Parts: sequence; C-alpha cells; structure tokens
Amino acid sequence: MFKNLRWTLVFLLFMVYMINYLDRVALSITVPLIEHDLTINAEQFGMIFGSFFFGYAIFNFIGGLAVDKFGPTLVMGIAVGLWSVFCGMTAFANGFYSLLILRVLFGMAEGPICASANTAVNGWFPKKQAATAMGFLSAGSPLGGAVAGPIVGYLSMAFGWRPAFMIICAIGMVWMVFWFFIAADTPAKSRRVSERERELVAHLKTETHSAEEELANAAHGIGFYLRQPIILVTAFAFFCYNYILFFFLSWFPSYLVQAHNLNIKQMSLTTMIPWIVGFIGLALGGFVSDRIFKVTGRLLLSRKIVLVVCLLAAAVCVALAGTVSSVVPAVILMSVSIFFLYVTGAIYWAIIQDVVHKSRVGSISGFIHLIGSLSGIAGPIITGFIVQHTGKFDSAFILAGVIAALGAFLVLFVIKAPRDRANTRISGYASVEKEDKNRLTRSR
Repeated sequence: MFKNLRWTLVFLLFMVYMINYLDRVALSITVPLIEHDLTINAEQFGMIFGSFFFGYAIFNFIGGLAVDKFGPTLVMGIAVGLWSVFCGMTAFANGFYSLLILRVLFGMAEGPICASANTAVNGWFPKKQAATAMGFLSAGSPLGGAVAGPIVGYLSMAFGWRPAFMIICAIGMVWMVFWFFIAADTPAKSRRVSERERELVAHLKTETHSAEEELANAAHGIGFYLRQPIILVTAFAFFCYNYILFFFLSWFPSYLVQAHNLNIKQMSLTTMIPWIVGFIGLALGGFVSDRIFKVTGRLLLSRKIVLVVCLLAAAVCVALAGTVSSVVPAVILMSVSIFFLYVTGAIYWAIIQDVVHKSRVGSISGFIHLIGSLSGIAGPIITGFIVQHTGKFDSAFILAGVIAALGAFLVLFVIKAPRDRANTRISGYASVEKEDKNRLTRSR
C-alpha cells in the first residue's frame, strides 16, 4: 500500500506541474489575441511576463518557509486553489494595468509549488530514489506546456481567449479536491499507511539519511546553508536554467508568429514539439543521475556530470537557434536545447535533498527557486526591450545561451567534493559517498 500511495502522490504532483504550466503558458499562447483586443505592445507584454515573477520570486521563499512550518499538503492545496482563481480572473482583464496586477497575484500563488513538492518527496522517498521521483513529477511541466498550445489555442479560437482562462481555472480546482482527499505530509501522517509499513519506512529513512543527519542536521539554521558555496552555485545554475526556460516560455510563441509568419493554429501545434522532447528529458534526468550514482558511488559526481554537460549543450543550441533563417531548424535547435535543459531539471532539487536536513528542505528549496525566478523577471523584460527596439530576436537567443554557459562553467569549477571534514562545514556529499562505498564493500 505504501509503495503505491507514494507513487500516487508523485502522479498527483506530476499532474499539478502539468496544470501549472498549462496555466502559465496560456497567456503567451493568447498574446496575439489579447494584443489586438487590449492594444498592448511587445514592450508592455515583456513587463507583464516579468511582473509574474515579482510575486512568484518573493513567494518562492515565503512559500518555502510556510512549507517547513505548516507542511507541504496544506500549502500546496491552498496555493493551487489561489492560483487557479487568479488565472481565471485573467478573463476579466481590461487593459495593461489590470493584466499586470493579476499576473503578480498569479505569481504569488504559484510561488510555493517547488518547495512543497520537494518537501513532499523528501518525506516519502529515500535519497537513492529522490532524483528519480523529482524528475518524474517535474516532467509534468513540459507536458503541460506541450498541451497548452493546442488546448488553449483551440479554446481561444472556438470560444474566445476569456472563456479559455475560466476553463483552465476549473481544472485546477478539481485537482485541489483530489489532493486534499489523498495527500499527507509523511507516511506517519497518512491514514492509508499501516503501522507496520510506517515502521519499515522510518527504518529506511533513518538508514539512508544517517550520513546526512550527522552534519546537515536541524541545528543548522537557514543562514548556515545560505553561506555554503554548493547552495549558492546551485542557485545561480538554476537562475541560468530558468533564463532559457522563461525566455522560451514567454517569447518563443510570439517569435514563431513574428519572425516566421505562423498563424495561431500553426504556432500552437509547433510549440508542442519542444515541450514534448522536454518532457522526455525531464523524466530521464533524475533517473540518469541516480544511475550514475549507483554505478560510481559518488553522489556529487552524478549530479555534476548531468548539470555541466546538459546545461552547456542547452546553451549552445539556444544561441544557434537565433541565427537560423527558417522555422524548421529554429524549432529543431530550440527543441534540442529544451531537451538538454530539462535533463537538469530534477538535479537542483536533488542536491538540496542531498545536503539539507528535512526540516530546512522547504526554505532552502524556496531560496533556490527565488534566485531562479529572478531570471523570470529580467529575461522577459530584456527580451521585450530587444524586440521592441531592434525588431529582431537573434540577440535575445544569443544572450540566453551565454548566460546558461556561464552557469555550466561555474558548476564545473566551483562545486567540488570536499576533501575532508576539517575543511568544510557542509559535507553531506562526502559523508554519503563514504557511506555508500562502505555499503558496496559490505555487500560484496
């Protein structure tokens, strides 16, 4: 029962990540229609896209603190209900300022999602399966982006863009009902887990986290973790990851319409391609990292290989996508970039689970998400400015690639396995690697 229940929770989180991106991408899909109805230009839409992240970034961290205090079940459920309402209220926007305010509120409500999901996985899964679980549930994001094109495009053409947002609101509210009926913060708090299963789970969590508990324990406050290079570089790498992602999410549909003359229907179908390959990449990323860990016994190496190789590949492809002159190579290069980008998607959260005690996973996840979300403020606004004043997208593509490449190089040269405990204050990786090597030796 326990095994089925925890994967049921992962499936519910997969679905809410899908709904999350369906809601978020809906605005970028409907830009040409809203632009006409409300007379909003590209620079103003850049500010609207960026405004989402003012609320989102602040509540990434506040939401993480709330998760540590009230638990992921309650915080996630309330967040989904609120963001669904604010998404639905987009249907009543009557101009630039009302749309701006609604996007800020929408972003605030979405803020706690990653901290809630990461804390829930931490409560239900051992370390050796955490990246796989995070990779699978996070894969709902690109799948949501993939279906957003045809779903929102069809609803907008059939009923208008305003009813489309109201229908999307209803989907989120239905999910919230299922979540409160099924979910629990931990197996110990679930009525669907037997006493015997709770004892087995507690033993498994103690065994797999014993090395982590020794050093990354509850005695460390938030400030301790925020001074550690591995946390800071991971946060910056996530900023770089998000810069490409939010550039793609906010502006790629408009790029296809403006630079390649696609209509709404063609654009809606074409944007499915990068999202689908991104879904595959995100589902694979955590599994690949966990497999490398299983083979090498080196936890840091398994995370670092995936981050450096795939973030750099994504950077090269997105930069090249801005230099081509026809739609097919542009979509292919963007799709490859999103694939490699999403392979890294679960790794940032896996690193947090590797080195942060469970009592701080929510707040540190929120901090990482806060830093990453700052790119969501800067990226769309910078891109809108570039497009408004140059009439082209090529410089924006190249800039996204340069930023992501910088993140890959920082991970490569800054994140290193600690040599000994005396030289580091946070050595979860060293401890876990040593413990896993001892386990392998004993098993032989």
